Amino acid sequence: MSVFGELSAGLNAVRPGRTTMPSVDLGLIIAAGTLVLFGLLMVYSASIALADGPRYESYGRFYFVGRHAVFIIVGVLVGLFAASIPMRVWQKMAVPLFLFALIMLMVVLIPGIGREVNGARRWLPLGPINFQPSEWMKVAVLLYAADYVVRKQAHMQNFWRGFMPMACALAAVGVVLLMEPDLGAFIVIVSIAIGILFIGGINIKLFSTLLLIMVGSFLALIWASPWRRERLFVYLDPWNPDNAYGSAYQLSHSLIALGRGEWFGVGLGASIEKLHYLPEAHTDFIVAVVGEELGFVGVCCLIAIFVYIVMRGFDIARQAIAMERMFDGLVAQGVALWFGVQAFINIGVCLGLLPTKGLTLPLVSYGGSGIVMNIAAMAILLRVDYETRCMMRGRRT
Repeated sequence: MSVFGELSAGLNAVRPGRTTMPSVDLGLIIAAGTLVLFGLLMVYSASIALADGPRYESYGRFYFVGRHAVFIIVGVLVGLFAASIPMRVWQKMAVPLFLFALIMLMVVLIPGIGREVNGARRWLPLGPINFQPSEWMKVAVLLYAADYVVRKQAHMQNFWRGFMPMACALAAVGVVLLMEPDLGAFIVIVSIAIGILFIGGINIKLFSTLLLIMVGSFLALIWASPWRRERLFVYLDPWNPDNAYGSAYQLSHSLIALGRGEWFGVGLGASIEKLHYLPEAHTDFIVAVVGEELGFVGVCCLIAIFVYIVMRGFDIARQAIAMERMFDGLVAQGVALWFGVQAFINIGVCLGLLPTKGLTLPLVSYGGSGIVMNIAAMAILLRVDYETRCMMRGRRT
């Protein structure tokens, strides 16, 4: 029976004499659902004025929130399907799914197939929607890395058999993503993979070597790319007039929005910066709108929910590993790392703590592929928790 079948049968439907533990983590479901519904509300607030501008005048006021709602529904359906698949099946599919995701990333680069927006080629047009393969790669890499650690457990201290295969896989993903270019997605993907390897017991010297190579590669890429180097320097001085009206325009207006919000915000829907001052207010910089309308308290509540989800992810992983379900535990940790790293980067960018990087806020920001894959990842995390609870109750999944 699936985790959602158990939920419909009743949270307290347990085998007599076993335990009163519910079949699913209701708190995690409520936290994720709260973020999704809050994101729908904030996407509506941040995008409703876009139709007044020339770029989106033909879209209508409810275009973005309508599409976001549709993608949430699709995400829930995909999540139901993902949660119905046993983790042993996910483990068997880990390598094929990773290879398929890598092929999709390559297909994006083929002229005439991949869709280019603002100089970046990251999307595959599928009728009325654009699919972003890098979002699927985040799911694929956490499954692949978890399966890799389980398969290579005896060789995790070996350079050639434990270190090099994963290093080559990440290098292949990195080359393709940087050709799009999508450095932000690569940072998240590398963080997921390296985190799982570290938790999985890779040799500390090999881990340090991989980490140094990745950090050195990032710094080299930034230094070799004038526009990336410019982003770094304007982040250090966003209020310089040349920067504020140039590459730091988004950052400066994000900081203005957060400053206007003060403690409790100017009120829901009352943001000024979303009125064509702050670009991408409904996607990458939605936290700025949250800060302006709901204030410091609203942003803290948002961060608190993410902290809860990440902590529950690691708790679920710990319980799975304690039940000798290593793959399940590593997958749960991968989901927690994904949400934690991406939320940290997105919020850090909006607060001016990190250089500007095009990453959405998981479960909250507008975005088709992103919201669907975020919900799917949460469903897989719930599946891990469900199977662990079933084992603790002496039942088979």
